[in-house]
Amino acid sequence: MGKGKPRGLNAARKLANNRRDNKWADLHYKKRLLGTAFKSSPFGGASHAKGIVLEKVGVEAKQPNSAIRKCVKVQLIKNGKKVTAFGG
Repeated sequence: MGKGKPRGLNAARKLANNRRDNKWADLHYKKRLLGTAFKSSPFGGASHAKGIVLEKVGVEAKQPNSAIRKCVKVQLIKNGKKVTAFGG
């Protein structure tokens, strides 16, 4: 059993190393440093993007609602990826 975190005059390196290692458990820190928002998101980290409408589609709502939502398939101009958009 450990006694908690190291204490004392010469403990700074150990404390800094532990803090650096434990930061990777934080999802926001990990996403920021690895750059996954830019790699995986079709918007490339942006909040908005322009695109060209390819077709209109009807998407059914989840239960218990039976509505058909009018959506569009869009090809983004910045990277050519195709996404479904709902202008709600």
